[in-house]
Amino acid sequence: MLLDPVKRRQFDSVDEEADVLPPTKKQQAKGNFYKLWGNVFKAEARFSKTHPVPPFGDDKSSKEDVENFYNFWYNFDSWRTFEYLDEDVPDDNENRDQKRHVERKNASARKKKKVEDNARLRKILDDCSAADERIKRFRQEANAAKNKKRLDKEAAEKKAQEEARLKKEAEEKAAKEAEENAKVAREANKKAKEAAKNAMKKNKRVLRGSIKDANYFVTGDASPATIDAVLGDVDLVQAKIEADEVAALAGKLSGLKLADEIKGVWKGEVERLVAAGKLKDGDAKTLAA
Repeated sequence: MLLDPVKRRQFDSVDEEADVLPPTKKQQAKGNFYKLWGNVFKAEARFSKTHPVPPFGDDKSSKEDVENFYNFWYNFDSWRTFEYLDEDVPDDNENRDQKRHVERKNASARKKKKVEDNARLRKILDDCSAADERIKRFRQEANAAKNKKRLDKEAAEKKAQEEARLKKEAEEKAAKEAEENAKVAREANKKAKEAAKNAMKKNKRVLRGSIKDANYFVTGDASPATIDAVLGDVDLVQAKIEADEVAALAGKLSGLKLADEIKGVWKGEVERLVAAGKLKDGDAKTLAA
């Protein structure tokens, strides 16, 4: 029988001496988990149609190696058969019905034993994987990576929200400051305009006052016509010069009391405007004579 490959395989399929029972929880607690279970799968590997059979490994095995091991065994293709346990088939040719009955009974028994053996192997795998610290560790690492990804996403969202809040606050602050600066600028501009307007009024009073101080450039009482003519020429000159020029002219006239000095300043201004093309010869003649 041992020399016949078919009968030898049938015998090996039910050779209890070659079986290695799964370790108990007590044995696992005291012994080397990987060695104990490695021996179990090494014994089971003798039934594999596919070779090489992945080793059980140890605590340093990679996640890929562990997954390959369990994938192989959960899809295990076994050649194990149970013909060796068949009930003897009668050789009596006269009792063919009995022979067929026994053959059907044996086929059914083999099928049942095959199903039971598959279930046995599945339970071994389930028990082993449930106690395998590597799987627990890989699952924890996967959960940690998943949680980290979730926490990183939450942190990124929180950061984005905070940045958006800060940006909004900065924009609101900038808008408020811009409005305040614009308000200050408007106030300053208004004050500057008021100051310039007041300065212009003051300078114009100086210009007109200088004419009055010079008695409208006549001896004795000035007639209304003379006053109107001189003031008309003063207005003409003022209309041709800018505010800073008015201020400069007022500065020259300020403090002067002598008619000749006042007349000299006005004459010089008229000549300057004529030279600049802002007045024609003969314009403002009461001031230039």
